[in-house]
Amino acid sequence: MKNKITNIKVCAFDAYGTCFDINSAAKVIKNKIGKSWLAFSNTWRTTQLEYTWLRSLMRNHADFWKITKDSLNYAMKEHNINKKYTNELLKLYKELEVYPELKETLLYLKKKKIKTCILSNGTPKLLDRLTKKAKVEKLFDSLISIEKIKIYKPDPRVYKLVTNKYSCKPSEVCFLSSNSWDVVGSRSFGFQSIWVNRVNKNFDVLDFKPKKTISDLAQLKKLIY
Repeated sequence: MKNKITNIKVCAFDAYGTCFDINSAAKVIKNKIGKSWLAFSNTWRTTQLEYTWLRSLMRNHADFWKITKDSLNYAMKEHNINKKYTNELLKLYKELEVYPELKETLLYLKKKKIKTCILSNGTPKLLDRLTKKAKVEKLFDSLISIEKIKIYKPDPRVYKLVTNKYSCKPSEVCFLSSNSWDVVGSRSFGFQSIWVNRVNKNFDVLDFKPKKTISDLAQLKKLIY
């Protein structure tokens, strides 16, 4: 069927922005931060990603939690946010809100007997806490962190962690991410990747395109055969 994604053994999910709302930490205390809370949150996220790429290029690894703290420090300076909110924001980041359709989507994949995992820049401790708070920890077969190889996405070695774990071909993996650069990296590796375009963004111009595009995870049920 041309509208379906077939021959899938594993569905791998990016965590931040795909399963969990990266803006929810700032949103919870937006009345304290002020009207620039979303711009501040976007700066925090963009800087966080830039630091992962720069550290990979420099071969100077630091784990995702340190990068999260360092990028928060930068974003707070950039937007003149009072430093007294630092610890509160970091605590909230450890407990980001889950997107409501995640659980139902994972249950559907379980019924289809498709393996599920998270593939993330996040540390094992961060991923464990996020999934437990969302009460979906038992619905993932594994939580795969880049800390195993200490290199960040979109390095091909990151995506290879999934095929190594499940002894499968790249084409047998359906990868879902809200980050278009992550979709590009995984498509380059050979995954059947789906872009979760929650906020109607434009896709990056980097040679590779998503296999499919959806606006939330619930739409995956219409694509997996």
